[in-house]
Amino acid sequence: MTPKIATWLGLLLIFGVIADAFLTGGDTLLFLAKKLFELIDWVAFWR
Repeated sequence: MTPKIATWLGLLLIFGVIADAFLTGGDTLLFLAKKLFELIDWVAFWR
């Protein structure tokens, strides 16, 4: 991955988090964080 692509992806991610905070109050980000935690817990079970 080139630095240019990494920069654009980082900016896109930051913009998405800011947009979520303004549009939904961060509910979507919190939902995704909870689901990620559940996935990590589920994968750790199968280890």
